[in-house]
Amino acid sequence: MSSIRTWLFGAALAAAASVSALGVSGAARAQGAPDGQAIYETRCKACHDGGNPRAPSRADLGQRAPADIVAALTSGIMQPMAAGLSDADKQAVAAYLTASGAQGGGGGGGRQARPTGTEMPQVEIKNGVVGTDPMCTTNSPIKPGPADWSNMGVNPNNDRFQRNPGLTAADVSKLKVKWSFSMTGGGQPAVVGDWLWVTNRSGKFYALDTKTGCVHWAVNDLVSRTTPMIVKSTLAPSGWATFISQSNKIVRAFDAQTGKELWRSEMLEAHPSSVLTGTPMIAGDRLIVPISSIEEASAMAKTYSCCTFRGSVAALDLKTGKLLWKTPMIDAPLQTIRDKEGGGKVQGPAGAAVWAAPTVDMKRGLVYAVTGDSYTDINENGSDSIVALDLKTGKFKWRRQVTEKDNFVMGCGPTGPSGNCPTPLGPDYDFGAPPILMTIAGGKQVLLAGQKSGIVYGLNPDTGALLWKTIVGAGSALGGVEWGMGADDKNLYVPISDLVYLFNPATKDKGKAGVYALNPADGKIVWSAPAPDAPCVYASDKGKPSRCAKAQPAAPAVIPGLVFEGGLDGWLRAYDSKTGKIVWADSTTSRTYDTVNGIKGQPGGGFDGMGPTIANGMMFVTSGNNGAARVGSNGVNVLLAYSVDGK
Repeated sequence: MSSIRTWLFGAALAAAASVSALGVSGAARAQGAPDGQAIYETRCKACHDGGNPRAPSRADLGQRAPADIVAALTSGIMQPMAAGLSDADKQAVAAYLTASGAQGGGGGGGRQARPTGTEMPQVEIKNGVVGTDPMCTTNSPIKPGPADWSNMGVNPNNDRFQRNPGLTAADVSKLKVKWSFSMTGGGQPAVVGDWLWVTNRSGKFYALDTKTGCVHWAVNDLVSRTTPMIVKSTLAPSGWATFISQSNKIVRAFDAQTGKELWRSEMLEAHPSSVLTGTPMIAGDRLIVPISSIEEASAMAKTYSCCTFRGSVAALDLKTGKLLWKTPMIDAPLQTIRDKEGGGKVQGPAGAAVWAAPTVDMKRGLVYAVTGDSYTDINENGSDSIVALDLKTGKFKWRRQVTEKDNFVMGCGPTGPSGNCPTPLGPDYDFGAPPILMTIAGGKQVLLAGQKSGIVYGLNPDTGALLWKTIVGAGSALGGVEWGMGADDKNLYVPISDLVYLFNPATKDKGKAGVYALNPADGKIVWSAPAPDAPCVYASDKGKPSRCAKAQPAAPAVIPGLVFEGGLDGWLRAYDSKTGKIVWADSTTSRTYDTVNGIKGQPGGGFDGMGPTIANGMMFVTSGNNGAARVGSNGVNVLLAYSVDGK
């Protein structure tokens, strides 16, 4: 997902990161000390004040913690753009932006009254770590049960359907927050028994107790947004192993009960803009790893020769981490398109990042993956595609490109000429949601994929033949299907973001933000539940009325009878799976949280990215997640643990 996926993707503070000071002008250094304003005016203003939908505005950046901005420039998504900047330069830019503060807010969507003492807490942040870890006094063995959620999609087919949630539809109306935990960033947790594992961008990988939030153990040098994969394995002395893709292009295996490292892979991709954002999936004796990049953002620099990265899927030996095969999604030879004025050159084809977790089909011996957009204007057939790879060899079984010439990099337009822009510029309609393999009536299977275009596709998993396609959302760079879909035995559930249409009077009726149910056999819409207008309080607005974004970009969670979905407005809702009627809703921004790791008055925020995990009668979800849109984000997020009556 291209630029969006900076996460955007995952990895790193897209928002703050986008501050991208690309160099320091003479004026900035004229007085000796770095001049943050001069750096911003010279190198950043064109994108951040120019209405670029992929870059946060100056007001947005002003809402972030200085430490977040510095971290993003140092080790986040915009690191390539900040090449040559000193630590003092980065700190100067962060100080300038945060001193100016948020200028936006106001209007639209309503404002929810916040209780006294709910401003953004002044929290000491050291090395990106927030609060104090409350260590567990006992560490009981991991005991699995039928209501576990041990990987991102619950099942290898990524349907996000928890068949044994440990609670009933009648219990849902009584869900309340039992405990909360602050962290910088935060992915979707995995749960086995009363153990919970979660990664985040602070560099700490946690194992928590599901009942209290106390810390069993923490690894202090692991930056990631991927969901831990928990599996029973003789590889680990405890009998339980977990596998994590780090942002810095390596995969690590740990004993899930002790946190002891078992192995770490070689660096899977040498390209300086590459990152790992999708959760790796276990397939028998191997681990399937998607590989993506932020070269779309690197291309904003005039000095950058764009583009050479190619997304790929790799297979590692589960016991050793050894690379078994690696398949690039674009296989056409690299060529020079043109020379750039002032030096450098434009190359291609490039792109087709694999942002999302793959789907494993052991019966057919296949791995299904979806790809991002193209970065250049050379035709190829790997971008915006749904592909099937042979599990043993990595060779293509089939691939289907659904959008041609979606050639996109960030910073293009009359005010941001980098010399790297493809012509014409594509709509940025790539894939960021894992595909779902679903069995329908009669035992037939269909492969389902949702795109940022707002289109959902049904394919024959044997051949890749298109069975149907349905336009659900209006689609845009921040529209359509963003981070995931869900399914039960009857319907496919499709959240739609369509964020860019919400606040423009000329387009507000065009967007289709909400949740939709589709018949997987023919793609027909069974029911639709447009996202309601609801009040919210974004802590970053510092008391000003918040413009509440009702976009629904997050992945859903499905249990028998209900679909759970979170919105950028911070509301978490449960929908009746037969009718789409909302049967429960909770505003995570209507209050603050005193977290178990010692943060008082921690605010909630929007849901943008990973969806809820439902296991053993509880629901776990991260509020305030910094995702692609950077709406309702707090820099520091809060992991919320819900239980019936908060018990």
